[in-house]
Amino acid sequence: MYNRIILVGRLTADPELRYTPNGVPVVTFRLAVDRARPRDGGEKQTDFINIVAWRQQAEFAANYLNKGRLVLVEGRLQIRQWTTPEGMRRSAAEVVSFMVRALDRKREEAPEVPETAPEPAAQEETPAEDVSEAAGPWDDQ
Repeated sequence: MYNRIILVGRLTADPELRYTPNGVPVVTFRLAVDRARPRDGGEKQTDFINIVAWRQQAEFAANYLNKGRLVLVEGRLQIRQWTTPEGMRRSAAEVVSFMVRALDRKREEAPEVPETAPEPAAQEETPAEDVSEAAGPWDDQ
């Protein structure tokens, strides 16, 4: 079985950091992800997806991300089910992330661009790192 989600979108609000009774950090936030436009040029549609991040990813999100930031989230889809006190069954879909990356800079942190930028120095090409599928951080939750 394979359950992997990759999303790029903007945060709809600042992430909410909490801690489990054992002191493990967990953060939740909502991501606005645009759908591809229909071929007929119709209206843009957006999905709002709940994200949960644990441990270091949670601390990163709480410390460095805020409303409006463009982020990449990689994780797995999880469906939670519960029964309300009134006896009604409810469910919620969320992405449990194992990687969260900011894709933009905060506006106030953006460096000023000089009028004439110096030419970049020639860099040697380095081989890409071998990224093999090992047990991921999502396996220990």
